[in-house]
Amino acid sequence: MPADPAITRTTCAGRPAWLLRTAHSAMLLSVADGRALLLDHWGGDGGGLGGNSYLPHVPWNRPSQAHFLDGVPLAHTAYGDPAYKEPGLVVARADGSAVSRLTWRDDRVEDDVLVLAFEDAATGLVVEHRFAVRADHGIVVRDARVVNRGTRPLRVERLASAVLGLPPARYESWTLHGRWGDEYRLTRRGLPPGKVVLESRRGFTSHEANPWFALARVGEEGPVWFGALAWSGNWSIVLETERNDALHVVAGPHPFDSTWHLDPGEDYRTPPLVCGYTDEGLDGAARLLHRHQRDHVLPARHRGTPPPVHYNTWLSTSFDVRFDHQVALARRAAELGVELFVVDDGWFTGRDDDRAGLGDWVVDPAKFPDGLAPLVAEVHRLGMGFGIWLEPEMVNPDSDLFRAHPDRVLHLPDREPTPSRHQLVLNFAREDVREDVFARVRRLLAEQPIDFVKWDHNRPYTEVGWPQAPEHRRREVWVRHVRGVYEVIGRLRAEFPDLMIETCAGGGGRVDLGILGLADLAQVSDNTDPADRLRVQYGFTRAYAPRAMVGWVTDAPEATTGRTTPLEFRFHVAMQGVLGISGDVLGWDEDERARARELIAEYKRLRPTLQDGDQHWLVPPSDTGPCAVQYVSRDRRETVLFLYQVRGVAGEGARRVRLRGLDADRRYRRHADGLVSTGAALMAAGVPAAFPPPPPPRHTGDWRSRVELWRAAEVAG
Repeated sequence: MPADPAITRTTCAGRPAWLLRTAHSAMLLSVADGRALLLDHWGGDGGGLGGNSYLPHVPWNRPSQAHFLDGVPLAHTAYGDPAYKEPGLVVARADGSAVSRLTWRDDRVEDDVLVLAFEDAATGLVVEHRFAVRADHGIVVRDARVVNRGTRPLRVERLASAVLGLPPARYESWTLHGRWGDEYRLTRRGLPPGKVVLESRRGFTSHEANPWFALARVGEEGPVWFGALAWSGNWSIVLETERNDALHVVAGPHPFDSTWHLDPGEDYRTPPLVCGYTDEGLDGAARLLHRHQRDHVLPARHRGTPPPVHYNTWLSTSFDVRFDHQVALARRAAELGVELFVVDDGWFTGRDDDRAGLGDWVVDPAKFPDGLAPLVAEVHRLGMGFGIWLEPEMVNPDSDLFRAHPDRVLHLPDREPTPSRHQLVLNFAREDVREDVFARVRRLLAEQPIDFVKWDHNRPYTEVGWPQAPEHRRREVWVRHVRGVYEVIGRLRAEFPDLMIETCAGGGGRVDLGILGLADLAQVSDNTDPADRLRVQYGFTRAYAPRAMVGWVTDAPEATTGRTTPLEFRFHVAMQGVLGISGDVLGWDEDERARARELIAEYKRLRPTLQDGDQHWLVPPSDTGPCAVQYVSRDRRETVLFLYQVRGVAGEGARRVRLRGLDADRRYRRHADGLVSTGAALMAAGVPAAFPPPPPPRHTGDWRSRVELWRAAEVAG
């Protein structure tokens, strides 16, 4: 990283401009005619020679008549601009007019944050665009804030977190799509003329799409632009190809059915968009995001502590939770080397299936006659932390809470609610809901020394209404609900600072940079089939750090797919992030238990590099053939290589995989056999990816895996 400041005031073609520089990129902004915020350059660093050295792709030549902004890369658009493309701001007055005329007011630099302020003189609306520069990580974090400095109310109908413009070229995108059990499918496509809209209208992040994108010029494998939205509610990312092939990106909370009322003096601020550029392709973009998340996003309390190997009871017990059985599972888990024992759904009153009990959170005396205390004490005696499953945002109609307060769910007074999984959604926009949920969870955490909460969320939203609110505030419910969830989790973290939290939403339905600011870990999918999980984990880690990625070792055949794979293969896939187990360990034979102990011990040795190092996908997963993923420690003195064979194909020749990210001149020793090689050789010639012939039964040869550890070695000669 250059020693120059991260943010420099400069000029560009005579316009006031600001140069934002990181270790990997530069962003040049300027204001034209005192009103249009141009994104003159976003890409490789030009050496910090000043705005003019970046040679703006689209020169600003003021014509004799009104200047049109279509085809011009912009960093902001408002409805009313002569831009003819997706607006980032729509604000309406009482008379219904939503046209804004913004002029640049001022700028300020606060540490490494640039704030550019614009104002609409007719309404008193002030718009602030913030650019926080994470120079060492190659990241710029953007958000927007509006303030009503006028004398009359305003209605915000849309405020994007960020607008990004790229100059004319042919672009393609990578995005993440899927469904329950099949999340995080990496999708690559050329961008056609017009708009491609990525979105969720389900109330939360969703299984179907994720608020992350990456962009490249067609035919170029190096340069990549990327962004990830830190928001767990409805969201929208618009990729609009203009008539001259310039690309216009608008990202933020979804404007669908949502407004925000601004009385004079009130303000409203968006969630941030984390964005960046790299010339190291999609893998390089992922590594920048991973580093940023480890150092700036994931809860600070546990950044220096490796997430524990955990056992979750769900797939061994379902709702049949009994004290004696839980103790037996805990003792077996401790024998294997597990560090955290998590009791999943089924521990509270009325919870013999998914039809009752949500919202009350009272320990079932039939299952735990003496409460949770004896189980918690035994788990701690065994040297493990104790965790528990909760779904605090939901309620069953068959619950004491709903019978006493049926109005506390999201609802409309003249519409019948639509249950999903026999449950409804509590309205966290309401203060009484937030206070009641906080009090119930707080009481549970205060009564017992609970170390971990799996915070689940198992349905999308319908009949989203808030009839108790003033009429002009009711459509704020989409945003206020998510903010309310954040508030409750934040308050619990403040009161119980050592508590770890895992986010789960029917598997991987709520993972984004908003919830990951409050949750240490994330479930990725309810599908634990390791062959499927290779693909899911590949897509997940395009956007999110392996340190947050939970993987489970479960029994064979796997419950979702019915597929049978070897225990070692299941472990090696789950070890790519945060290792968990949810199989019926009481049913594992002695050989399986012995091998599991070895693999857990091996994982603990590798864990610092896996969770804090740089990840490289050397061979992405496919339906058949090899797969390889590598991790390199920050100091580049250690590397871990996972090799997989998925559904082996007869007659294939020998394969090799070339490593990445090593010091070329350093010598590395393979832990298994002492073989020494240089970083240069490992990156140029690689290592053999072949597996020996499988032992009987031969069908296990369809699923082969191994792990190689290479460490820096000082070897003469």
